[in-house]
Amino acid sequence: MGKKLLAKAGLVLAPRDPITPASSSTVREDIARPKTAIGAMAQFTDRQSHAIKEVAYLKEQLKAFDGSLPTRLLDAKLIVRSRWANRHELSFSGPEFEGLKEDIASQGGNVQPIKVRNLSDGSGKYEIVFGHRRHQACLELGIYVLAIIEDLDDKHLFIEMDRENRQRKDLRPYEIGVMYAKALDEGLFPSARKLAEEVGIDHSQLSKALSLARLPGDVLKAFQSPLDLQYRWVADLTEAIQKDPEQILTMAKEIQKEDPRPASGDVFGRLVGGRGTVPHTEAKEDSIAGVANQKGKIVFNQKKRSVRIDLVNIDPARFGEIKAMIKNLLG
Repeated sequence: MGKKLLAKAGLVLAPRDPITPASSSTVREDIARPKTAIGAMAQFTDRQSHAIKEVAYLKEQLKAFDGSLPTRLLDAKLIVRSRWANRHELSFSGPEFEGLKEDIASQGGNVQPIKVRNLSDGSGKYEIVFGHRRHQACLELGIYVLAIIEDLDDKHLFIEMDRENRQRKDLRPYEIGVMYAKALDEGLFPSARKLAEEVGIDHSQLSKALSLARLPGDVLKAFQSPLDLQYRWVADLTEAIQKDPEQILTMAKEIQKEDPRPASGDVFGRLVGGRGTVPHTEAKEDSIAGVANQKGKIVFNQKKRSVRIDLVNIDPARFGEIKAMIKNLLG
């Protein structure tokens, strides 16, 4: 109908290219100025039809982004750590953290965005939801950090932080315990059981993490690092402290004075009743290294007949390949 009206009005249309994102923002120059009211109406109808098709095309393209949040480059100096941040200071140093910094530097920034929320104090700053190590790496490199900004209340900030950290699986038991202890101490959850329910973890696992975080300060200082503490040590340490707290604290202070400091497994063995060291023959550990700072370790525990593989700086695109290789070995 529109074409017939245009022909009657003496107008000729040039062939139209298929609708693409590039052509959607350009002003069409292919329609001559109409000379009659009928021509103007026909031109309007044609343009309206074209616009409707463009909107339909763009809506189809936007479906790929349903549920996603926009990212922004933020000044790392305007971002502060969450008050429930669970990372121990040792997590921001050492070979693993330096490897993370090197990767971010080589890629020109953090490819995987961190998440932040606006601070409500009017300062224009942001609080980290998750991504503390990536933020610190960008801060030390003096570059902007790629971030998702989302408005979250305290409880949902904590739940998201916990979920992300447990998915990454690089947090140590002590760090997890510190995070949960802070949440309970500040009244974010009414009880440990409610916390376990809200974040979706087993209550017994939560209790172990809390027990590690709440060990006496002198006991923690006896270890080379609190990050060495393991869930399987909780019951024995707790029992030893309850049985004779004064003796355990005295022993812990004496261990602190030793130079060189004994291995954490040896410290554990001495604190739980003088049973000597944790046998080193139980487990054999081998380090492995690859290209692009990909590295890890393989731990074989002969007593438990188990193998643990820890890999860092692995391209997520290789997860399927790694899983297939392990499945093949078990086949």
